[in-house]
Amino acid sequence: MPVPWFLLSLALGRSPVVLSLERLVGPQDATHCSPGLSCRLWDSDILCLPGDIVPAPGPVLAPTHLQTELVLRCQKETDCDLCLRVAVHLAVHGHWEEPEDEEKFGGAADSGVEEPRNASLQAQVVLSFQAYPTARCVLLEVQVPAALVQFGQSVGSVVYDCFEAALGSEVRIWSYTQPRYEKELNHTQQLPALPWLNVSADGDNVHLVLNVSEEQHFGLSLYWNQVQGPPKPRWHKNLVWPLEPDSVRTNICPFREDPRAHQNLWQAARLQLLTLQSWLLDAPCSLPAEAALCWRAPGGDPCQPLVPPLSWENVTVDKVLEFPLLKGHPNLCVQVNSSEKLQLQECLWADSLGPLKDDVLLLETRGPQDNRSLCALEPSGCTSLPSKASTRAARLGEYLLQDLQSGQCLQLWDDDLGALWACPMDKYIHKRWALVWLACLLFAAALSLILLLKKDHAKAAARGRAALLLYSADDSGFERLVGALASALCQLPLRVAVDLWSRRELSAQGPVAWFHAQRRQTLQEGGVVVLLFSPGAVALCSEWLQDGVSGPGAHGPHDAFRASLSCVLPDFLQGRAPGSYVGACFDRLLHPDAVPALFRTVPVFTLPSQLPDFLGALQQPRAPRSGRLQERAEQVSRALQPALDSYFHPPGTPAPGRGVGPGAGPGAGDGT
Repeated sequence: MPVPWFLLSLALGRSPVVLSLERLVGPQDATHCSPGLSCRLWDSDILCLPGDIVPAPGPVLAPTHLQTELVLRCQKETDCDLCLRVAVHLAVHGHWEEPEDEEKFGGAADSGVEEPRNASLQAQVVLSFQAYPTARCVLLEVQVPAALVQFGQSVGSVVYDCFEAALGSEVRIWSYTQPRYEKELNHTQQLPALPWLNVSADGDNVHLVLNVSEEQHFGLSLYWNQVQGPPKPRWHKNLVWPLEPDSVRTNICPFREDPRAHQNLWQAARLQLLTLQSWLLDAPCSLPAEAALCWRAPGGDPCQPLVPPLSWENVTVDKVLEFPLLKGHPNLCVQVNSSEKLQLQECLWADSLGPLKDDVLLLETRGPQDNRSLCALEPSGCTSLPSKASTRAARLGEYLLQDLQSGQCLQLWDDDLGALWACPMDKYIHKRWALVWLACLLFAAALSLILLLKKDHAKAAARGRAALLLYSADDSGFERLVGALASALCQLPLRVAVDLWSRRELSAQGPVAWFHAQRRQTLQEGGVVVLLFSPGAVALCSEWLQDGVSGPGAHGPHDAFRASLSCVLPDFLQGRAPGSYVGACFDRLLHPDAVPALFRTVPVFTLPSQLPDFLGALQQPRAPRSGRLQERAEQVSRALQPALDSYFHPPGTPAPGRGVGPGAGPGAGDGT
């Protein structure tokens, strides 16, 4: 049982026991120092961090002695507090280091070295004060003129007013400099107590004994924290008055209406669950309060009081109370109100029964003639069951009633007026969320597939479309022209494959195997096969279309193109060529009408006059027509023009094989 506390204020008149103390007027701290010194107090307290001892750079000021004195700090004439004045005595420690030049030559050092010896000394002196439960550190700045700097001699003192203290307390004071050059000084002092006052306690009874002489005049004010209940009599006994009950002169309760005092008390109060149905309120002192049960659903909604059907109950501190419950539940909590304000709320059963559950609390109300009604407690109120409302309990009302009838709900309370039931919702939530999760997974899978396809498409677009260039090597000049065209196309977003750049693979695999593998890879990647027609290529195609197979006496330069025809012709004969093949020829070398009709089932472009259309056909099938197509065509044309000029206008006589039409070849146009 806590002992009632009190505050005693004792005003004594003149007495040999009371010391005469100096009075300081004003609430501000102050400092002053010995004549010749200058000192200043920092505006605010500092952190008490002494730090490590460091070597002194030369002469420094150091505390040598601490002296204390009790004074009174008075706000008003009759409003004074006990205060401890501290005086710090300072001395000069250390010495100047002799310059090296003076040691070597025995002469005077440079005049610049002598200047610090004539300078004043400064120091930052820290005073650290500790008296339970108070701790303070203040900083004093002290300056000593050069005339007073005498090594090893005291230079005076600095006084600080003052540290507040209480009668009977023990105080400890430290002093050191920043930086700290020496071990700090420390001083411990026991402040005097009131020798004429004695207080003792016996249970609820507090004994206050004043031992004063008959001639002593005094006034006594006693502040008592009155607990609930009738006032208790107070007795006093001394050498003057007889033993008789004293009447209450004044009854003052200064903290009864203080909100801070009530807040401190409720912060120290706790609810304790003793058994499944019993609990108590643990508080420092008696408090007027009432308690009731409430239901807290997961999700952060406020705890809903179960009043009615239950009622508020008055609470007595440290007295065991019982709930009229049949079973405990983690969602059941206790609310404690005082002065119509919620002070405490704790879910006492959560520690033993686990975290909050997603259960619905059903309130059963019983009326006359066995009439009863059910409602589900929700944040919006109590929803009648069955109901057509749009709340969760209303949508699941039929299932909740079935669970109640089948005994799947836990009965928490029961009396003649009604009952409380906790019905689990996990199975309905899990079933509903299973469908939601399934839909989300399907949606995520579809979205991932779409993103993957788009990623592959974007990746392919970034790499460029694959293009396989097939041609007939009529002569070396035409091969150089084909190489120039392939190099110019590589500057665009195209990946060009041509046998000119794969001679080693072509020799290792053979023409048929190499062209078959390149064609299959190009078409699988959505690329395009470009047939570059020349007089030699037209002649070979016509021969294939007439005979159906390649003859054994094929000319050497045309063997590679002849091998490619075995892979290309089936696509044209079976109608698979449109969209995957494109034809092309050079303007002054071959007319498009000279291309066999079977190969004209796909677009055939003349170069460089139809370069924009040709480049457009090489783009992805669903790619938008780029506005830079004309710019790219001009770029290819510029790269191709030197090769065209070299082929059609060689220095000297015209080169053989530069005719127009399917019959163009060596000797064409020479009259033989």
